[in-house]
Amino acid sequence: MAAFLLRRLASQLVLAVLATSLAYVLAAVALDPRANLEGRAPRPPEVVIDARLSALNLNDRTPLTDRYLVWAEGVVHGDFGRTWDGEAVNAELWRRVGVSLRLLLLGAVSGSVLGVLLGAYAAVRRGRVADRFISVGSCLLLAVPVFVLAVLLQIAASKVNGVVGVRVFAWVGESTPGASYGALGGLADRARHLLLPTVTIALAQFGLYCRYQRALMLDVLHADYVRTARARGLRRRSALLRHGLRTAVTPLTTYFAYTIGLLLLGGVFVEKIFGWHGIGEWLVDSAARGDVNAVAAIGCVAVCGVVLARLVSDVLHGVLDPRVRAAA
Repeated sequence: MAAFLLRRLASQLVLAVLATSLAYVLAAVALDPRANLEGRAPRPPEVVIDARLSALNLNDRTPLTDRYLVWAEGVVHGDFGRTWDGEAVNAELWRRVGVSLRLLLLGAVSGSVLGVLLGAYAAVRRGRVADRFISVGSCLLLAVPVFVLAVLLQIAASKVNGVVGVRVFAWVGESTPGASYGALGGLADRARHLLLPTVTIALAQFGLYCRYQRALMLDVLHADYVRTARARGLRRRSALLRHGLRTAVTPLTTYFAYTIGLLLLGGVFVEKIFGWHGIGEWLVDSAARGDVNAVAAIGCVAVCGVVLARLVSDVLHGVLDPRVRAAA
């Protein structure tokens, strides 16, 4: 198992280096930081513009390979360079990552776990009211883009606030600006602001996992090993939980790695719509400003997140499938 994971990690690290390099090259080619300085009134002298861009390693008149080597050397030493404003990328990056993790982790875990459980339950209750209700709901969630889902939840929450007459739901930022609460009150205020964006992420993940898990569970309901377990005296529920569900969940570990990209993309929309200052919002703002170093740093973090997800997927696959451990 350890040798298998090391081989997988080595291949993932090579892909991570290539993907990170590609992210920097695309950002350096597509973005135009020079336009920000040339558009000022009065326009700075050309020498000043070149000096400013060169100091930030953003001068488009410097060969791309030279700029990439300077950036890559800094990344090796843990330095992602400077933002357009001259601030260190590292400090802002890790603060934003913390904000995004608070939002994405809770929504992703709750949505995927609920999707797996209800998907399996819908398969067991195939053709009944519960199955139809869950299937229709998951199909609707898959059909609705995450940014539309976020706006619909905001509209519904606003209606509830108007009917109740109290601001039950809040959704702009992480907490109420300028409000003074005690420790418990501050925690409650943060939870209130976290609710709607977390539900948005969770519902999007639920739609993905529920449909896939239902299809996988249908394949094992009448499998030989499930029938054998029941013939040995296990009740239907026990046979399905011990043998059917474990087999049906195993392919989902591979699917988990591929949904990380969709999760990160959904996080960009959710953060922008709900006013959360995470890496998703920062990516949109940095791209608009032509901040190459910030965009490249965010791309590097996203690649590392996908690599980590693939490694977790391999570990779970090995734990659930003994054939992987035997082959390793």
